[in-house]
Amino acid sequence: MIENKKILAVCPARGGSKGIPLKNLVPFLGVPLVARVGHLVSEISIIDRAIVSTDHHEITKVARQSGLDAPFFRPEDLSGDQISDAQVLIHALREMERIDQVHYDIVIMLQPTSPLRRKEHVVQAMEMLVQGHWDAVWTVSETDSKHHPLKQLKVEADQLNYYEPAGHQIIARQQLSPLYHRNGVAYVMTRSCLLDDCSISGSRTGALELKEHLISIDTPWDLELAEFIYSRDSSHRCHNPLDG
Repeated sequence: MIENKKILAVCPARGGSKGIPLKNLVPFLGVPLVARVGHLVSEISIIDRAIVSTDHHEITKVARQSGLDAPFFRPEDLSGDQISDAQVLIHALREMERIDQVHYDIVIMLQPTSPLRRKEHVVQAMEMLVQGHWDAVWTVSETDSKHHPLKQLKVEADQLNYYEPAGHQIIARQQLSPLYHRNGVAYVMTRSCLLDDCSISGSRTGALELKEHLISIDTPWDLELAEFIYSRDSSHRCHNPLDG
């Protein structure tokens, strides 16, 4: 709870996944991705309730073992790959308010596919929402200039061209304005943002930029890279004499 506002954390973890089958149960350095969310939220005392929204019995079992509650089973009509995050969160919020007979002021979405998130990332996002009176706060990372839209190309009938015609004018990366992308670490929103706007972003959405290398897992390569980054950074934290 922050400033008397009750916080509901929702981990959306459906069973279907095309890139990696049953992705949310895939081990990340020996721990299922969905379980890492449970372990993390158990360390964050300001979260009042933490649940999983799933349509899969094994995910339910693993989530409960890790500290996430699973008080309902996600209905089939909310389990397809074309269902929006807002639809899943609205359903979860309404179900939990019905079950708990409680009014939740803030909802935070913690996707299993961002295993490099840390406790401080989540807390900072929630504090930013409340202190800045935002409708929503998303965590973002600066996009590498190599992936800037003005440097992207398209191929049509084997012919190469710039995706954006203005790309022809770019000579050096210093000409590019910084752009950002979602890193999937945390999405925080007010109750009214979800229920009134039916969205995970309101008219005022704050950006919490995180400087670390953060990977949102969609492919086996993403998983391998994220494990490497986690292991490297953990090793540095353990052996850096400045850390005490």
